[in-house]
Amino acid sequence: MDQYDDDEKYMPQEDDWDRDLLLDPAWEKQQRKTFTAWCNSHLRKAGTQIDNIEEDFRDGLKLMLLLEVISGERLAKPERGKMRVHKISNVNKALDFIAGKGVKLVSIGAEEIVDGNAKMTLGMIWTIILRFAIQDISVEETSAKEGLLLWCQRKTAPYKNVNIQNFHISWKDGLGFCALIHRHRPELIDYGKLRKDDPMTNLNTAFDVAEKYLDIPKMLDAEDIISTLRPDEKAVMTYVSCYYHAFSGKQKAETAANRICKVLAVNQENEQLMEDYEKLASDLLEWIRRTIPWLENRLPENTMQAMQQKLEDFRDYRRLHKPPKVQEKCQLEINFNTLQTKLRLSNRPAFMPSEGKMVSDINNAWGNLEGAEKGYEEWLLNEIRRLERLDHLAEKFRQKAAIHEAWTDGKEEMLQKRDYETASLSEIKALLKKHEAFESDLAAHQDRVEQIAAIAQELNELDYYDSPSVNARCQRICDQWDALGALSQKRSEALQRTEKLLETIDQLYLEFAKRAAPFNNWMEGAMEDLQDTFIVHTIEEIQGLSTAHEQFKATLPEADKERQAILGIHNEIAKIVQTYHVNMAGTNPYTTINPQEINAKWDKVRQLVPQRDQALIEEHARQQNNERLRRQFANQANVIGPWIQTKMEEIGRISIEMHGTLEDQLTNLRQYEKSIVNYKPKIDQLEGDHQLIQEALIFDNKHTNYTMEHIRVGWEQLLTTIARTINEIENQILTRDAKGITQEQLNEFRASFNHFDRKRTGIMEAEDYKTCLISMGYNLGENEFSRIMSIVDPNRMGLVTFQAFIDFMSRETADTDTADQVMASFKVLAGDKNYILADELRRELPPDQAEYCMARMAPYTGPDGVPGALDYMSFSTALYGESDL
Repeated sequence: MDQYDDDEKYMPQEDDWDRDLLLDPAWEKQQRKTFTAWCNSHLRKAGTQIDNIEEDFRDGLKLMLLLEVISGERLAKPERGKMRVHKISNVNKALDFIAGKGVKLVSIGAEEIVDGNAKMTLGMIWTIILRFAIQDISVEETSAKEGLLLWCQRKTAPYKNVNIQNFHISWKDGLGFCALIHRHRPELIDYGKLRKDDPMTNLNTAFDVAEKYLDIPKMLDAEDIISTLRPDEKAVMTYVSCYYHAFSGKQKAETAANRICKVLAVNQENEQLMEDYEKLASDLLEWIRRTIPWLENRLPENTMQAMQQKLEDFRDYRRLHKPPKVQEKCQLEINFNTLQTKLRLSNRPAFMPSEGKMVSDINNAWGNLEGAEKGYEEWLLNEIRRLERLDHLAEKFRQKAAIHEAWTDGKEEMLQKRDYETASLSEIKALLKKHEAFESDLAAHQDRVEQIAAIAQELNELDYYDSPSVNARCQRICDQWDALGALSQKRSEALQRTEKLLETIDQLYLEFAKRAAPFNNWMEGAMEDLQDTFIVHTIEEIQGLSTAHEQFKATLPEADKERQAILGIHNEIAKIVQTYHVNMAGTNPYTTINPQEINAKWDKVRQLVPQRDQALIEEHARQQNNERLRRQFANQANVIGPWIQTKMEEIGRISIEMHGTLEDQLTNLRQYEKSIVNYKPKIDQLEGDHQLIQEALIFDNKHTNYTMEHIRVGWEQLLTTIARTINEIENQILTRDAKGITQEQLNEFRASFNHFDRKRTGIMEAEDYKTCLISMGYNLGENEFSRIMSIVDPNRMGLVTFQAFIDFMSRETADTDTADQVMASFKVLAGDKNYILADELRRELPPDQAEYCMARMAPYTGPDGVPGALDYMSFSTALYGESDL
């Protein structure tokens, strides 16, 4: 985290400062000059100043003086020694004072300031500026940065060529600064003579006038702002805040004027709402009057297309025309209710619309519209369903008729053929089977013909407009159906007479087909299996494939016998054909498989077997090598994994059970860290084995539960844990040295923390921490405990680390002096009275600081109604806040 994270407390993160840009020479130069001038504007009240911002604050003396001037409080007595420890002590006192004002100084340490770290010093000064110059700015319920920006926008709004949107490029032309001055002190600048294209003159004019007449030091250089692409936001914001404090006194008069404008604006807005309501009501009622007759039209259409167009028009009405009217109706009611509320709040008479335009009148008209709309929609859907039913039946009739006509096309010519007279046995058998299939198909089509007739009858009953053509087509289908039945019976008788002539050859063909087909399928499956690629990951998988392959080879002799038997059937057919001179014009009607194809596939199977043998042998060798790599990785991982776990547990015990001084603990932990780092070569060796496994595409390892990712994560966690433990000891040393805590106190803190850390995790839960504080003598209520938890647990995790524990215990001793300082300051200013007068503050304090204090005290009233006076409680609350004391 960066030291500028304190910005989050005072302003949003929009346009947040990129900390790396601090190294930009232009930005750094602007911040040095601006912050130096701002510091000197306060230090001069104490008769001193600084020349080099990171050098002059190194001993902490002027830093403490600066804080005393801007806060009006006395800090602890500074160390006057010249040694580094004295300087660190002074800076720490200043940082503690800033922290006591509710500011988190993350990563800003006294050592960096003493060492002259420019980044840390500028960050610290920016944090002080935020807290004491910008945080309390409040404009129209916005504060800090947003409040200051809004103030600038309000003040410069009337000015041409001025558009303030940020605290960098919006100020480059200088018109923004001139506009702020002219708005409050128009006699100081002739704004009409300024030109946007002359930023150098504009900037120098504003800076000179502000320095001469407004007592605002020259914190920026015109040349730097013009030459920089984006001026430094912090520098500009610091300078602009000085304008705000200089001109904030004139804001009350503007507020009164704004109130009058608001009253007039409300009246104008009410009148406009009345006019808008009347017009909107008239338009809406007229639209309803035109729409209802259209919705009440129930004239039916004869075609589906026409009714669908009506439905589409209705959908357009629902989708396009009605929604805007619904919105208008809703807006009408909203405007009416809003108008009545505004009139009631302004003690004005209620608004009465014209006759017939009341909200109730519009609701009644709208109800009539929705009733007509509902009836129209129901009528549309019923008509569409009726026409849809007719169109569906007609389309169904056409489809079934077309399918039937396509099926009967050519059937009469086929049934009248006499092709069986010259056909061979196979052809006769095929023709007979084909005719049997046709008869089955013919019987199946009987249901379709009956469905066609039934649909035609239903269309007639529903008065379908094209019924004549439907009836004619239905009659043609029925007549053709009767003719097909007679022709089918005649052809069936002729085929059965011819069937027995060549029955023997037909039986042999059938037997060949029955045995050849499964054998052919077996050979094709075998070829596919023998050529199929395989992917295995273990020895067991390749052994399974090898076993299956051996079992397949054992079936080859039996398969060869089946092949020879099938070929024998074919040879017997050839012998019969030759002996009886049968006309064999065609091939086997039951199969396309021939002996040549069977022999070719058998030869292919025999060829593929040895190729498969070689592939399995090679894969077996590869899997054996993979298994060796798995075991090699597992042997190391099973040692390294438990070792990492053991070390993690040892570190956990060490962080809780530390003995001796912090330096001894730090030395022991660093030696322990070195022993862990020396284990790194074994991790690297395991990484090498893991790379070999990845190159071999090995994805699992049953010999170990550890993966390389587990080992890497465990190793990184181990290194992180030991480093974090060392860092905690170092932070404890820093805390001890910075706060002056003795070793015995640290030991007591550690003993108390460990005693109430019941889970021995090194982190105390909230309830345990509360018990610990009570045991140490704290009188805790819920609010006090919540306050303490916000300090030790800012992230609201419900947990307290040992570092947070000792930080809180050490700072408790530093907070007891604040209340005494407030009382002492009050007594000095009040004398023998029990209150302070405003005039006394103005006499005792510098002018700027006195005005600042009076601004802080403005909301409070003195005792017994004494004007301009504050008692002690109001004084302390106004200056320091309730949470600070």
